[in-house]
Amino acid sequence: MSNEELDKLRRELDEVNEDLLDVINKRAKLVQQIGQIKQRQGMNRYDPVRERDMLDSIKEKNTGPFEHSTVEHIFKEIFKAGLELMEDDHRKALLVSRKRKPEDTIIDIKGETIGDGNPHFIMGPCSVESYDQVARVAKEVKDQGLTLLRGGAFKPRTSPYDFQGLGLEGLKILRRVADEYDLAVVSEIVNPADIETAVEYVDVIQIGARNMQNFELLKAAGSVNKPVLLKRGLAATISEFINAAEYIISKGNGDIILCERGIRTYEKATRNTLDISAVPILKQETHLPVMVDVTHSTGRRDLLLPTAKAAMAIGADGIMAEVHPDPAVALSDSAQQMDIEMFKNFMQELR
Repeated sequence: MSNEELDKLRRELDEVNEDLLDVINKRAKLVQQIGQIKQRQGMNRYDPVRERDMLDSIKEKNTGPFEHSTVEHIFKEIFKAGLELMEDDHRKALLVSRKRKPEDTIIDIKGETIGDGNPHFIMGPCSVESYDQVARVAKEVKDQGLTLLRGGAFKPRTSPYDFQGLGLEGLKILRRVADEYDLAVVSEIVNPADIETAVEYVDVIQIGARNMQNFELLKAAGSVNKPVLLKRGLAATISEFINAAEYIISKGNGDIILCERGIRTYEKATRNTLDISAVPILKQETHLPVMVDVTHSTGRRDLLLPTAKAAMAIGADGIMAEVHPDPAVALSDSAQQMDIEMFKNFMQELR
């Protein structure tokens, strides 16, 4: 074969490459349009039956020289790229996405600017039991220079016979104590109907793990002008977690703090398994601040300090943990709460 013939074939090959590129991009645009329709209709983007039908049809029309298996492999890669394109378009559309808003969201709560690059702490008892109990913890929180006080007034529990919290009376105790010590209240709300009342008493609405996909509650929290601390569900994927936050922001409230609190796995050494890698993933995928609840993720007070250090080292915006004046007599989660002295040491080690 002469050089002229070789050059001619190469030019033809270049033209075919350009034709292939045009066809592939044309296919990609069709895939995007299909993905948008599926998203509006709430359909799954991946349809294995449709993919198999397309592959079978392509192989029927294959006349070589490629083997059927080679053709199937090539088109599977094209299909995979198309599916990834649909996924990217879906993420790009989310209001919580880093692609939609590159800069970090910073949330001001009584002077605490969550997401500003500095560590912040939310501390307090698991459950509000009495004024004296909350006040003793609040004093120590204030003495440590902190401003965010947590406490459970509504407590969704695994067993219906466990302590469920003091309800509205618990919120009133939290508000009274917080005002006395100039602190901000972070407390969980479990019923959408309680949101309107709760905003009078809390500075941050917490949505717990068991309610992460309580969509009516998410929408109700998104409709008020209060920051929301959203915890990851017990078995929720990161994608599901991000979409739960999207429910809130879609209603107009963008002051959302994501909280990793451990997920359920086969492991029994800890209450849950702390998914520490979720922190940088959430920081990359969204513009929202990310905190870590070391109490519920481990269920063990002896692991609170090392897991808090790990969370801060990997880029968490803050730590949530539980403190009780006398954990041995706590009405809930006694094994995982710090006493006052342990809390002081905890804060000293983290500074």
